[in-house]
Amino acid sequence: MPTKTASFAATFAAIDIGSNSCRLKIARAVAHRLKTLHEDREVTRLGTSVFETGLVSPDAMALTIKALKRFQRAIQTHGVDQIRVVATAAMRDARNAQAFVSWAKAETGWTIEIISGLEEGRLIHRGVMTNEPGTAGKCVLVDVGGGSCEITLSEHKRIKETVSLPLGAVRLTQEFIPTDPASEEGLARMKQFIARELRRAHRRINPGTVPLVIATSGTAAALAESHSVLVKPEPKTARKTKAAQVEITTQRQVRMLATKLRKMTMAERSAVPGIGPKRAEIIVAGACVYAELLETFNLAGFRYSDLGLRDGILAQMLAEQDDRAMAHQQFEQERWESVLATARRYGVDLRQAEPVKAHAVQLFRDLATLHKLPDEYSDWVAAAAMLSETGKFLNHQGHHRHTQYIISSSEIYGLTWQQRTIVSAIARYLGKTRPQPGDRAMRNILPEEHANVLRSVVLLRLARALNQDRASDVLRVTARVYPKRVLLELQQGRTGAELELWSLRKEADYFRDVFGRELFVTLL
Repeated sequence: MPTKTASFAATFAAIDIGSNSCRLKIARAVAHRLKTLHEDREVTRLGTSVFETGLVSPDAMALTIKALKRFQRAIQTHGVDQIRVVATAAMRDARNAQAFVSWAKAETGWTIEIISGLEEGRLIHRGVMTNEPGTAGKCVLVDVGGGSCEITLSEHKRIKETVSLPLGAVRLTQEFIPTDPASEEGLARMKQFIARELRRAHRRINPGTVPLVIATSGTAAALAESHSVLVKPEPKTARKTKAAQVEITTQRQVRMLATKLRKMTMAERSAVPGIGPKRAEIIVAGACVYAELLETFNLAGFRYSDLGLRDGILAQMLAEQDDRAMAHQQFEQERWESVLATARRYGVDLRQAEPVKAHAVQLFRDLATLHKLPDEYSDWVAAAAMLSETGKFLNHQGHHRHTQYIISSSEIYGLTWQQRTIVSAIARYLGKTRPQPGDRAMRNILPEEHANVLRSVVLLRLARALNQDRASDVLRVTARVYPKRVLLELQQGRTGAELELWSLRKEADYFRDVFGRELFVTLL
């Protein structure tokens, strides 16, 4: 993807609305790296009612909103420049998720983004890879949250495979062992369910010999701290790194922990260092997931990391804005590779799409004084150019509508839901239809972005017009901007440029309506 120039000092905030707790992290960009300024956490159990009834309870909503308003005060105090708020498994499952999103919007002004399990896994991976030492080789990342469990196989800091499973500690507790002490029947059913889900995951992720397993989130932290109290230490469980001694919680220790914790009362678990009253309610389920996972995947143990989803959000915000940040180049590459993978999945001929993308990016650059679009729209136009033919996978008739649906619904690493919505709208209007505020494609785009989408559509239409004759070689075009007109000069290919010339002139009325200038096209 095209890169941007950025040199600045900015403060970012990431909020993770999880099924068990809400977390805030504020960091400032210092010398192209992130320096943590503030962290906060509140256990809200948003998922408890969801996993029982399918709905977020009013009490859980109110408690979460209260935490968000506290976070907002901290964000205002630290003068945050950019914020991203994401919600995970509980909100993915809740039938009344939109009611909560609307309430949070009214109280804070924030737009909550409900991310998929795969996007959650990708962001966790980004957070860990950006800051955790010793992750350059092959490793497995495990995050057992309140509602889901993300397992990622990473090699050379790149995702090889990732899965999201319904194995969150709150979900499992609510479903199988809601009483204390847990019934033997409930524990047996829970173990069977966990084993089944992990077997399915193992068909997709078969890591073989892995030297490093990194576990994140509260359950892993509790197990890592409590094993030194509840389980006898093993020889060679501390492994030397360049920085310090790193404690490894072994497979045997986790299984022993899971066995001991299930036999303890809630009060006894609450008294264990690292667990406490809140975690005591769900630690039995969480420990069981880790025990089964390590055995199913034949992993020796795990190393706990306090990094996670919010760190990945912060790293991505920095990478998007600062092209000198360590993660910028990798972020741009991963995002573009995901765009190309999506194009291939839906049968797009990349050899035909690439010239359209190249012309779209060139026109974006050459007409910058005219369109005045934000820099990131260069990426969105490029992505739309590569994906504009995906709708033909479903049906050639009305394929522009199908394209919009496919892009907005696809998992494209590095593109948020709002960004995918913008890309899908740009790719939607390449036929006879023009964007209207009430259109389905435009409905979920912020009103202040509508004019930007309109201008981007025109640029992509011009790029498409420049590539009408698929049999000809790629045309060269020069764009010149004048006070009342824009001139496109075409250098003919070996087979001429008559069809492209005709197609470009057909866009003149649309161009004038959007930019208020006449469009002239000539052949050199």
